Amino acid sequence: MATMMSSRLACAFLLLVPVWCALGQTLRNLNASDWWEQSGFYQIYPRSFKDSDGDGIGDLNGITQKLPYLKSLGIKAFWLSPIYKSPMADFGYDIANFRDIQPEYGTMANFENLVKEAKSLGLKVILDFVPNHTSDEHEWFVKSENREAGYEDYYVWHDGKPGTNLDQNDPPNNWVENFYGSAWKWSDKRQQYYLHQFHRKQPDLNYRNPKVVEEMKEVLRFWLRKGVDGFRIDAVNWLFEDTNFQDEPFSGNAQDPLVYEYLNHIYTQNLPETVDMVYQWRAVMDEYKMQYGGDTRVLMTEAWSDLSVLKTYFEDENGRQGSQMPFNFQLILRLDANNYKASDFKTVIDSWLDTVPVGQTPNWVLGNHDRRRVASRMGGVHMTDIMEMVQLSIPGVSVTYQGEEIGMTDYELSWADTVDPAACLRSPENFLQYTRDPARTPFQWDNTTNAGFTNHSKPWLPVSPAYVTVNVQAEEQASWSHLKVFKALMELRERSDFRNCHYQTAILGTSTFAILRTGPSVEESEVWVTVVNLANSTSTVNVAQLFKQYKTRSQDKLKVVVRSVSSKRSGGDMVSANGVVLQPYEGLVLRNVAVQILVKLSMLVAAPILVLYAWF
Repeated sequence: MATMMSSRLACAFLLLVPVWCALGQTLRNLNASDWWEQSGFYQIYPRSFKDSDGDGIGDLNGITQKLPYLKSLGIKAFWLSPIYKSPMADFGYDIANFRDIQPEYGTMANFENLVKEAKSLGLKVILDFVPNHTSDEHEWFVKSENREAGYEDYYVWHDGKPGTNLDQNDPPNNWVENFYGSAWKWSDKRQQYYLHQFHRKQPDLNYRNPKVVEEMKEVLRFWLRKGVDGFRIDAVNWLFEDTNFQDEPFSGNAQDPLVYEYLNHIYTQNLPETVDMVYQWRAVMDEYKMQYGGDTRVLMTEAWSDLSVLKTYFEDENGRQGSQMPFNFQLILRLDANNYKASDFKTVIDSWLDTVPVGQTPNWVLGNHDRRRVASRMGGVHMTDIMEMVQLSIPGVSVTYQGEEIGMTDYELSWADTVDPAACLRSPENFLQYTRDPARTPFQWDNTTNAGFTNHSKPWLPVSPAYVTVNVQAEEQASWSHLKVFKALMELRERSDFRNCHYQTAILGTSTFAILRTGPSVEESEVWVTVVNLANSTSTVNVAQLFKQYKTRSQDKLKVVVRSVSSKRSGGDMVSANGVVLQPYEGLVLRNVAVQILVKLSMLVAAPILVLYAWF
C-alpha cells in the first residue's frame, strides 16, 4: 500500500512539472537580507573627484566635502581607488607603504575624519586593496633586494638563463607585463631578475611565502580597525605564477611579442591558489566581524576572467565563502557601440545570472577608471540612461563609476597631456588605444572654471570642455536630466519588492530589451517593467505578453514611473501594455499593480489532483 501510495504521489507530482519548468525557464528570484546585497556602490577616483587645497589634485578633504552629494544619489557605499603612500608611477597602484596616506591626498587624520563623516551619513567606506605588488620603493623590496634576513623571498626573484650577454643572464622566460615589454627587470644589486606583471616599478609579491600572506592579512586588519567596511581587491587573478616558470604559449592575437595580447597567460593568471587566497581573506573579514561585531565587511574582487573562473570566487564545494562580489564585467567586455542588439543584452545578462551560484548575489559593473566611459563606449550620451536603466533595474548589487550618473564622456587628451604609464610606454602614433586618461579627467561639478573641481590654474589632467553643460549643478537644476534619472532609479531600488523579488529578462520585437520584476509574495503585488529601445528608429512592443505567467487586473494600462531624458513622456503618463510605442533610444520604467503569480493558481488546481491520487 505504501509503495502504491508513493507511486501515485510521484505521478501527481509529474503533472506539476510542466508548471514548475515553465516558471523556471522564465522567472528567477532573489532574496536579499544583508546590507550590501541590494545596494548601490560608487567608485571614487580620488585624484579626480574634488580638490580642496588648490593644488590641482583631488584629495580626502574634497571627498569629505562632497559626502552629502553621495548620500543624495542613494548609494550605500563608496570605494576609493588607492590613497596609500606612493611614488605615483601608476598613480597609487604602486604602493610604498600600505599603512600610510599619500601626502597629495592628505593625512591619516583626514582619512579618519572622512570615515567618521561617512558613517554619520549612513555611508560605508570601501578601500582599494592592491595585493599583487608593491612599489620598488617599499621597504620590503629594498630589504629583499639587499637579501636582508627574513625578506629574501618576499618577491618573485629568478637568476634568469644564460645568454649572449656576459654581464647578466637573459630573462627566465617570455612573460610580458600588462603595459608593454618583458615582465622581468634585472637588479644589479641582487644580480637577479624580479617579476613585475605591471610597471617595472611594481614588483610582484611572492604569495608562496607564508610571511607575505600573513603580512598582507595584517594590512587588512589595520584598515578594518580604522573603520573601513570592506575592500575592493585589485588585479586578484595575477597573485600566483607557475613555479616552473614555463614559457607561455602564443595567442595568435598580436604580432608584437612585447604586447600583452601576444601570449595566452596560462602560467601567470587564474591559478587555483589565487581563489584559495581570496577565501583566506574572506575568513579575515568574517573573523573581524565575529570579534568586534557590526555589519558584514565585504570583499569585491577584480578579475577580468572567464565566467567559469569567476564562479569559483563565490564559494567552494566545501562551503567556504570567498568574495561576495566577484566583479561582473560582462556589460563592459561584451557590449559596445558595435554590439548592442536586444539579443546581445539578454545573452550577456543571462549568462551571468546562470553563473552566479544559488544563494549568492549578482553584481553589475558599468565602468571604472581603466575603461572607456559608458557614453563613449556605447556610442553616445543617448545610451547613458539606457545603460543605467538596465543596470539599476536588475536585482543585485550595482557599481557606478564617478560621473556616469551625469553622463560624463571621455575627453581625448593629446600626447603632451597624457600621463598614464600604459600609454606613455607606447608611441605617439598608437597611444590612444591604450590610454586610460580619458576616463579619469576631473569630475564636473558646475560650469565655473575647471568645472568646480579645483581653483588651481592647471588640474593634473585637463577638464573636459563638455563641463559647461554636463555638470552636477546644471542637472540638479534641470527639470529632467541624467542625474535625476539615476536618482529616480535608485529610489526604486529601495522598495522591499526589489530586495526580494521574482524577475526575468526578455526581448520584445527586434530592438527592445525588457526586464520584468515583481515582489516575492504570491499575494497581490506590483509589477515593474523596464523597456529600452536600442535602435535609432521607433519600436512598438507588446509588453502584455510578459504577463502570461501572471493573473493580472488592469494589465491593458501601465504607468510611466521613470523615463529617459530622450523620452517625450512625463512621469505618471499611462500607456497601453499591448502597444508601447518607444521612440529611438527611449527607455521607460513602467508599473502595473494587482498581480497574482500563476503558480498559486497551479497549486490550487494541483491540490485536488494530489488528494485524488492519494485516495485511489
